[in-house]
Amino acid sequence: MDAGAGIHRSSNPSQFSWIILSRNLLLAYQSFGVVYGDLSTSPLYVYTNTFAGKMQKHQTEEVIFGAFSLIFWTFTLIPLIKYICILLSADDNGEGGTFALYSLLCRHAKFSLLPNQQAADEELSAYKYGPSTQAIASSPLKRFLEKHRRLRTALLVVVLFGACMVIGDGVLTPAISVLSAVSGLQVADNKLTKGELVLLACVILVGLFALQHCGTHKVAFMFAPIVIIWLVSILSIGLYNIIHWNPKIVHALSPHYIIKFFSQTGKDGWISLGGVLLSITGTEAMFADLGHFTALSIRLAFALAIYPCLVVQYMGQAAFLSKHPNSMSNSFYDSIPDRVFWPVCVIATLAAIVGSQAVITATFSIVKQCHALGCFPRVKVVHTSKHIYGQIYIPEINWILMVLTLAVTIGFQDTTFIGNAYGLACMTVIFITTFLMALVILFVWQKSVILATCFLLFFWFIEGVYLSAALMKVPQGGWAPLVLSAIFMLIMYIWHYGTRKKYNFDLHNKVSLKWLLGLGPSLGIVRVPGIGLIYSELATGVPAIFSHFVTNLPAFHKVLVFVCVKSVPVPYVSPEERFLIGRVCPRPYRMYRCIVRYGYKDIQRDDGSFENKLIQSIAEFIQMEAVEPQFSSSESPSLDGRMAVMSINPVQSSLSLMVSEQEILSIDESIQSSRSLTLQSLRSAYDDENPQIRRRHMRFQLPPNPGMDPLVREELMDLIQAKEAGVAYIMGHSYVKARRTSSFLKKLAIDIGYSFLRKNCRGPAVALNIPHISLIEVGMIYYV
Repeated sequence: MDAGAGIHRSSNPSQFSWIILSRNLLLAYQSFGVVYGDLSTSPLYVYTNTFAGKMQKHQTEEVIFGAFSLIFWTFTLIPLIKYICILLSADDNGEGGTFALYSLLCRHAKFSLLPNQQAADEELSAYKYGPSTQAIASSPLKRFLEKHRRLRTALLVVVLFGACMVIGDGVLTPAISVLSAVSGLQVADNKLTKGELVLLACVILVGLFALQHCGTHKVAFMFAPIVIIWLVSILSIGLYNIIHWNPKIVHALSPHYIIKFFSQTGKDGWISLGGVLLSITGTEAMFADLGHFTALSIRLAFALAIYPCLVVQYMGQAAFLSKHPNSMSNSFYDSIPDRVFWPVCVIATLAAIVGSQAVITATFSIVKQCHALGCFPRVKVVHTSKHIYGQIYIPEINWILMVLTLAVTIGFQDTTFIGNAYGLACMTVIFITTFLMALVILFVWQKSVILATCFLLFFWFIEGVYLSAALMKVPQGGWAPLVLSAIFMLIMYIWHYGTRKKYNFDLHNKVSLKWLLGLGPSLGIVRVPGIGLIYSELATGVPAIFSHFVTNLPAFHKVLVFVCVKSVPVPYVSPEERFLIGRVCPRPYRMYRCIVRYGYKDIQRDDGSFENKLIQSIAEFIQMEAVEPQFSSSESPSLDGRMAVMSINPVQSSLSLMVSEQEILSIDESIQSSRSLTLQSLRSAYDDENPQIRRRHMRFQLPPNPGMDPLVREELMDLIQAKEAGVAYIMGHSYVKARRTSSFLKKLAIDIGYSFLRKNCRGPAVALNIPHISLIEVGMIYYV
């Protein structure tokens, strides 16, 4: 089949190229609604914010021409040159954004601070994405950064600070976009007061956030046409204004006008750069949303539509303002011809909503990725699309964003103040991205230090000038993203700190394998039929909680599996590579380890097949252990950690087990393995209350294989019988407290901050989709 396909492709290269091009053109069309909504609505407020404050004294034609020249060259150098030409090539398995750059760095240099990482993680197919790291193994700078933990921690803090600023964007973008869009009504009807406009904006914002639970995919088909109509509108208006008001504006494409701008405005012009930079807000979305599209499709959309339409619109607005400088406070709406005012006003409002939607969705994704890094409390993640992977909705974050956005809108009531805050947030993210990209050029692309330094200094010089201007506006609203980032950074730090302390406690209080081996295969207690899944964050060793069971319970399950669910520094882990299976003690103990690996963009779905996949994986491991020589000596008591990736198909029969699948038609069938009438009634009630969790029932049988090793057959039979007897999920209900000798700040962070976050976030059992009816929790106090 593959060979035939290859011949077909090579014999029709033009047809194959046309298929690729058509696919990318379709993706480019779709990208308008998701990626470019924010960037394309910037003309609503750029000139208004640029000529605010003391710049009102400099509203001459040359200064307006200079402002356009600044916008043109900023728009060319940062979105076009930096992002479209360079950054889109630095993807992580097709994913973009600051976390993708950080993930690349963690894999090509040992920068990761994630706990329980293993050498087996480096064998993941997604882990090997990009150039080989062998050529830079001896880099002195790389070794220096890897050696100093504080530098690696500083790198993570920089990435998280950028993430906090993106969350700030999620608050500020809806506020400035919707408020700017509805301000057109005040231009048309002077009777409308500012309070009424703010009220209308708040109603639209509440409606926008209330619809988030529906998911982007349900209204996505409307988004692209809205943005395209918007782009055609602003292109037409821009051309009309250039021709009708001042065709000489074309001369302002020359950077000579930038020199004139600063020579006439001086310090006021430098401070006004905080308004100019609003022309590139939304640029980061081109890179962050790369995972939903392709680099070529985003480049096509930007080069063929976004760039020319926005440049012409900014040029037309400048041409209009050069003749009507008194219209600066509502420059966009005043420049619209009267005949098309109302249609454009409606389209502007819709486009603002589209732009806000894209940033809100990106905020959900950022929070999910922070949680994967162990830097954000557990939250409910809802997958809103069956077809588009990665579109998620987080209810708690959605309502927090709504409250903050309404607070910003009502508190500021002015797009100038919100623009100051918005510009600082966006430029900070762009500034951090440049720094991470320089490290990627050096460590991932393996280019020279000189090239990476030139890239860093060139763009940092440009962005640094804009950032310094934005920082000057901190008293006039610029403080908002700094306060929001500080709050979210504090939450992230406390959660990460408490999680690390808890993990280190588990790591240093592991149960001794010698003690377990001394108890014998029965562990000194009665082993009853069934499977016990003991959840822990440890990837090696036996958690301390297990000793509580052995010493306090008279009986325990015949088959024990220590389960560790962890994140790895890749965007996605394929289902074939998700399970890592090993043995904890010699074969008679029937004790196994299963490590379930997820990428930072993976979503843990409750599809009801985890138990079945786990049983099949363990069965495959038992069979492979008996056949392959490197696992034949795994009964040595000194070995705990020799593991193998088990690739299984949850429906098809495997070499070790025959799988039969049937619908759950009655209560008796679904609980036929339960011997207790009380448990049957409880499970029946649970299924009635949770019909969405009822799944197909899978039965396992041994295949007729006379040549199978008797010990292997016996172990597989024990596994099948244990599965039929039932599965119990065992977790620690932990209380984390600071030691009495701890400092005041540590007690404040652990006893108050971390405890508050743990009590108010989702429990680990809910986050891991563990059925409540099968859950056993054991209380344990951690003194860290």
